[in-house]
Amino acid sequence: MRTCPVRHDNALEPDPFMTRMRTEAPVTRVRMPYGEGDCWLVTRYADVQTVTSDRRFSRAALIGKDFPRITPAPIAQSEAINLMDPPTLNRVRRLIIKAFTTRQVEELRPWTQRSVDRLLDTMAAEGEPGDVVAALADRLPLMSICELLDIPEEDRRQLRDWAMAMMSMNAADRDSAVGAKAGLRAYFTELTAARRRDPGDDLISALATARVGDEMLDEAELAVLAMLLVVTGHDTTTYEISNIVFTLLTHPAHLAQLRARPDMLPQAIEELLRYIPFRQGVGIPRVALEDVDFDGVTVKAGDTVHVSYLTANRDALVYERPDELDFQREGLNVHMTFGYGSHHCLGSHLARMTLQVAVGTLFTRFPALRLAVPEDEVRWNTDSIWRYPLALPVAW
Repeated sequence: MRTCPVRHDNALEPDPFMTRMRTEAPVTRVRMPYGEGDCWLVTRYADVQTVTSDRRFSRAALIGKDFPRITPAPIAQSEAINLMDPPTLNRVRRLIIKAFTTRQVEELRPWTQRSVDRLLDTMAAEGEPGDVVAALADRLPLMSICELLDIPEEDRRQLRDWAMAMMSMNAADRDSAVGAKAGLRAYFTELTAARRRDPGDDLISALATARVGDEMLDEAELAVLAMLLVVTGHDTTTYEISNIVFTLLTHPAHLAQLRARPDMLPQAIEELLRYIPFRQGVGIPRVALEDVDFDGVTVKAGDTVHVSYLTANRDALVYERPDELDFQREGLNVHMTFGYGSHHCLGSHLARMTLQVAVGTLFTRFPALRLAVPEDEVRWNTDSIWRYPLALPVAW
């Protein structure tokens, strides 16, 4: 039995425990800091694929269980899509895909470009040193998802505070995390009910009125889904903007390559998403519904199984030179930063568009952008599940 350390706060260095497990014991029993009992940790790409796509593993079986985890309180809610299994999951995903289309995201691109331009105008006007976190990363993704959902401006700061409180890994923050989840739930229960009564042109209204045959989202599903869109629809992108900018500024040869070939940006973003360990530990686990064998290691029915997408992204059995950043790498569409299988992130198209506009515009607008402090003086978050710089001072 191993104790999973779950935190590794050395900038964006891969977690050494997780990395070691991928080669030494790719399917191993571990103990997490919270929840009852122990669990399995799966770290190899092919095995992660199996756990996340094989119906012998269930998310719905977690409901009502105090399952092993890295946060004091569970983040997911019982009605949330991320605790559903097929065929229920398929029904909800069809409704979401009908309402939240790639075309809708692309129609938001000009608005996103204007917003980035305004934010960078402000940073430039305020002068050096600027802070990419405060000026851009902390603001743009929340603005984008709230624009899609038509969230009133005066409510956005509170939603952001609740979302951040939910992600704390500190035991002392358990009560505030539980309260934040309840606050978000109550807010979106009221808002989605209002949009169902009087729909507009926003994404919540589209979800509220979406039909596939006679099927619609019920009231609880709709409220929790809207909540999930806000929490996950801006969190990952917020921190990845900062992480990507930091990585480029500390990899000058790659930044020069991108400046010489700006058309490489979409491909470079995919490689950066694969390369950067953007979160701590593991996410939401699954429960084995029957015995499953992994190369002689048997996971028993009823066992809880966690996967690491981050170690899968660095698996040498899948990627040549996995620990190197390579903007010309082939097969980047198979990275697991947005998950895998039936729970692949439904907002990945929005995240990609936002990252492309934010990162591309930043380096075009400031062609001499550089860190304004030594690399080892950048301060990093050490509280939540996310890994990101608290501030990213830059000069240009």
